[in-house]
Amino acid sequence: MIKKNIRYILLFIFSVLVQTLIFDRIYISSYVSCYMYMLFILLLPVHTNKYTVMTLGFILGISVDIFNSTQGLHAASAVLFAYMRPFVLHAFAPRDDYEPNKELSIKNYGLFWFIKYAGSLILIHHIFLFYLDIFSFSHFFFTLLRIALSSVISLFFVTLGHFLFVRE
Repeated sequence: MIKKNIRYILLFIFSVLVQTLIFDRIYISSYVSCYMYMLFILLLPVHTNKYTVMTLGFILGISVDIFNSTQGLHAASAVLFAYMRPFVLHAFAPRDDYEPNKELSIKNYGLFWFIKYAGSLILIHHIFLFYLDIFSFSHFFFTLLRIALSSVISLFFVTLGHFLFVRE
């Protein structure tokens, strides 16, 4: 139990540091932003209390906001991400439901399942984040393009981060 808690604390620190020290410093183009800090919320155990997940999402988002001076933008997006997580998990649940002792990993549920699960939540996160950032629909199609490209890049790096952090 303590070993798993330490692992999640390290995953939290890893997610925030990689996001703020690496991905926020890389400029790919004006169309693409990579956000992989959501990996922490994605890998939390299935049966974690939804209020705990939302609180951890807020702490994760506000941590990224503090480093980026974005005034709650990531906190709000991460809370929505955490709020939507149980609905997405339910939508993509296996026939026998999730086993309590199994972690949410590619090894246990498959790559296709993980891409559907992570991709759906990343898309929700990015739609909310980017439209909240510009706070208008004046550049609707430009923002839609940013959402699509950033979601694909973020999903790639979240999946890569999963392979690096989760021991198979």
